[in-house]
Amino acid sequence: MKHQFQRFIRLFTDRRAWVQQILVTAAAAATAWQVGDLLFTNGGLVAAIVASLTVRISLHKSTREGFGQILGTAIGAGTAFVSISVFGFGFITVAVTVILCSVAARALHLGEVASINVPVTALIVIGPGITENNAQNRMVSTLIGAAIAILFSYWAHPKTPAGRTIDQIASLGLRSAKLLATMSEGVAAGFTQDEAGNWLAKARLLVEEIPRVRAQAIEARTFARWFPTAELDEAEELYSRGVAVEHTVVQVRTIARTLFDSAVDGGIAQSTQRKIAEALSAASFAISANVGELLADENVQADPALTDDMRQAGAALVDLLIDHSSKSDPEQMVRSMSLVTNLDRIADSLDQSSPALHSVAVPNEPDGQKVLRLSPLEQGRKWRKRMKKVIPKKLRKYF
Repeated sequence: MKHQFQRFIRLFTDRRAWVQQILVTAAAAATAWQVGDLLFTNGGLVAAIVASLTVRISLHKSTREGFGQILGTAIGAGTAFVSISVFGFGFITVAVTVILCSVAARALHLGEVASINVPVTALIVIGPGITENNAQNRMVSTLIGAAIAILFSYWAHPKTPAGRTIDQIASLGLRSAKLLATMSEGVAAGFTQDEAGNWLAKARLLVEEIPRVRAQAIEARTFARWFPTAELDEAEELYSRGVAVEHTVVQVRTIARTLFDSAVDGGIAQSTQRKIAEALSAASFAISANVGELLADENVQADPALTDDMRQAGAALVDLLIDHSSKSDPEQMVRSMSLVTNLDRIADSLDQSSPALHSVAVPNEPDGQKVLRLSPLEQGRKWRKRMKKVIPKKLRKYF
């Protein structure tokens, strides 16, 4: 019985972040309900719903969600009133409202979340018992729920955006190092096509984590720019490390693909297996050590000795390949040479010495995660150009 009770307790203690998020969400919904009911009769329900939908794992994301709710309230409520005045309340009004809201969200280039909030908010506003007074109360309740959710989201996660960025970079780096170590052991022992396919599948899964790490690094940098207790230099450094780990993961996937192609064509020559395994092992160790330094102090740079060992292992592999060039299959030799290039790029990413990390603009977060895919200024310029095409030439000078 005692063992079962301890196991039950560990279900929650081992998931501290999740428990904290649901407790904060529950507190935000309860507070929104209470405040909404104090201000309006039956106003707590709408406020609680909006608060539950708006609270996210960070203040930055909740602010963005709250902004989406406000846009949804303004656009959705206006569209709902127009539909009711023309068609009255009924299924036609509901259908027309959803269609018009979706069109409006598309025209304003709202992101995925805000686009969903527009028709949802409109349906809440035109719900049963709709009157002008009720609609106004529901609109205000929506704003109250969003505001309370933004306030409570400060406590929705046990770590800061910078701390979450460090965790994600470290997790992705350690998984990459583990995969390289596995590939090193497989190459040394003589791997099969099935094993290489398994490595490639794992590498593809690692690449799929890149957008999440990038979004978190962008959040940390954005948060540091406007929150007084955050350090901007630290956030910028973490952003650079996020770009570096992205380049590292891509090279790990390329290595896995190269090994798979080699297995399909008969495998790597035994004369070079040991050197390739040593090079992959050196890369794995360098990444692991780099992650350890990041967890100990995010401001510490990579140890140059580790990346030097990687480059030396790659140079030794090149010398061996050249010595055996007359006996080696040309295609397999080219693939083995490409591994050296991949390892050099990983080394450049770890010590952040490559211009590709600093001289090339990195895409922002995916459009689907933004509230506004285009800035209001950019949208205004586009609309003005379209309007000028319709307006007579004599009047265009005034626009």
